Amino acid sequence: MTVRTRFAPSPTGYLHIGGARTALFSWLHARQNQGAFVLRIEDTDAERSTPEAVQAILDGLSWLGLDWDEGPFFQSQRTERYREVIHQLFEGGQAYHCYCTKEELDTMREEQRAQGKKPMYDGRCRQRTEPREGVSPVVRFKAPERGKTVVEDRIHGTVAFDNRELDDLIIARSDGSPTYNLTVVVDDWDMGITDVIRGDDHLNNTPRQMQILQALGAEPPRYAHVPMILGEDKKRLSKRHGAVSVLQYKEDGFLPEALVNGLARLGWSHGDDEIFARDDLLRLFAVESVGKTASVFNQEKLVWLNGHYIREREPADLVEPFKDQLRKRGGDPEAVTDLIPVIESLQERSKTIAEMADTGLFFFRDFEELDEKAAKKNLKPAVEEPLQAVRDGLAALDAWSGEAVHQVIQDVVDAREMKFGKVAQPIRVAVSGGAVSPPIDVTLQLLGQSTTIERLDRALVYIRERAAQAE
Repeated sequence: MTVRTRFAPSPTGYLHIGGARTALFSWLHARQNQGAFVLRIEDTDAERSTPEAVQAILDGLSWLGLDWDEGPFFQSQRTERYREVIHQLFEGGQAYHCYCTKEELDTMREEQRAQGKKPMYDGRCRQRTEPREGVSPVVRFKAPERGKTVVEDRIHGTVAFDNRELDDLIIARSDGSPTYNLTVVVDDWDMGITDVIRGDDHLNNTPRQMQILQALGAEPPRYAHVPMILGEDKKRLSKRHGAVSVLQYKEDGFLPEALVNGLARLGWSHGDDEIFARDDLLRLFAVESVGKTASVFNQEKLVWLNGHYIREREPADLVEPFKDQLRKRGGDPEAVTDLIPVIESLQERSKTIAEMADTGLFFFRDFEELDEKAAKKNLKPAVEEPLQAVRDGLAALDAWSGEAVHQVIQDVVDAREMKFGKVAQPIRVAVSGGAVSPPIDVTLQLLGQSTTIERLDRALVYIRERAAQAE
């Protein structure tokens, strides 16, 4: 049997962390078994589904490297097929029209509650043969009334549902449109899905879907219901926890391999290991190893993982995302002929590509003002004379290199019996505008002689003007 998994998002919003993890687990299971990964778009909610959301889902999966083998298939294009199956259930005596009004259903449930019973549909229209004038009926599935429906879940184990607790669910609304529990069953059946991996909020739907499949003479797939994801406060994951669109992480300077690694660790583990490249996941991941309890999304750990993968990447592979981040900040990537040395100087200490761009922006865009806090702390009258000496020494260099730059600064601090950092940090503030940059000799080498001298001159003017104001 060829393993066939699916990812079936609703395009009513962005691809979020929970959906991306489901897609990853389904993709891994298919790839491990040389199977097929099917993409299905559940867009029957016409009012809330948008083309933009569909595209965001496709773009998010592509960025994560979760390539699909078939699809995307759209439920909105399969309406006739759903009607065929509803008709088939009617013909087999396994579906019926229900003419109950909302008011009648509300009254029925209130009476059940008053009697201490579970509120559920009591099947009163099961034997009805005559239509009810003025009422557009829904279609209900005639569920078995005795016995149990047993779900052999690959994560939660055996879960048995008493059929007396499962009422006749609606499979078509009064306007004829099919409901979720019908469409998902037909799609899984038609598409030959063998393994369904989804959130455990769907576990209670599973016995109903199995009953419909069995009524159609179809073999239910194997199910694995993954636990929900919580924020660090142990509450359901939301935007305040960082649960934004997958593509927002791309915008914020994360690498796809970091997010894939982070997603895989949400509910799954392999010993105490934290770092899992894609090949590791394909070798080690097992659906049965996913935990039963909710997992906690840790934004700090994701940032740490991203820093690891930035350091692991070849600098050439970071050029394009680095350029994108520079442009967002008004930087000109063409201002530096060779970006590789700049990236090499930044990637060791950066946790995101956005941080790299923030730290290195001064290479690509001149700054109008110095960072006020850094300037007040470092550009004081006491450093004017050594800073001037460094400026003059650098201006006199015939060959501009990191070694030559370092030697000029070293000579100045040695002659004055100063610590290297006492001069290097004011230089850093002068040329970068702030308190953070790569090592100072690397910074000046990459910045170039003329730009370095120009910015040192501006810093010296700043020191003198500040001293004059203080008099």
